[in-house]
Amino acid sequence: MPHKVEGVRNQVRIIGGQWRSRRLTFPAVAMLRPTPDRIRETLFNWLAPKIAGSTCLDLFAGSGALGFEALSRGAKTCVFVDSSPQVADALRDNRETLQAASAEVICAALPHWLTQTPTQQFDIIFLDPPFQKNSLASCCEKLSPWLKKKALIYMEAESHLTAWPSEPGWTLLREKQSGEVKYGLWRVEKNS
Repeated sequence: MPHKVEGVRNQVRIIGGQWRSRRLTFPAVAMLRPTPDRIRETLFNWLAPKIAGSTCLDLFAGSGALGFEALSRGAKTCVFVDSSPQVADALRDNRETLQAASAEVICAALPHWLTQTPTQQFDIIFLDPPFQKNSLASCCEKLSPWLKKKALIYMEAESHLTAWPSEPGWTLLREKQSGEVKYGLWRVEKNS
């Protein structure tokens, strides 16, 4: 049975795959800003050769646009993590509406959640924290145990960010800017 989510009034459209044109609803929560369609289209063009069968982790999931888009386009699983109980309830409702059995929703504070011992590793990580919170670097420092060999990491930040956080073995593959949003995709070289 879907959760009753008060104040749900926002929507974002899935732009490709099996759920193309389906709408996700999400609550009006401060600092929640879904990745715009144009940026998602670019990102998933970048990811096209890697998305089928991948395991994904959507950190600061918010509307769930990135993770549900990945599942729609053939990702095997996606774990959505967000600190807002209201957002987590909306993600669970969207999971039920789409019958996305391979989606897992976790309500937990980030970056603290990343300090636990991982139960699995991921091929693709979406990292799109609220702007002005300086969460990118602290999350990146904790990602290594969560990453499969040759994992891809997508990051979004405010356009005035002067330098991306990076860890040893990370290679920037692509980077763009659209309006107030700067975004990039990294590949991680791991020995194991």
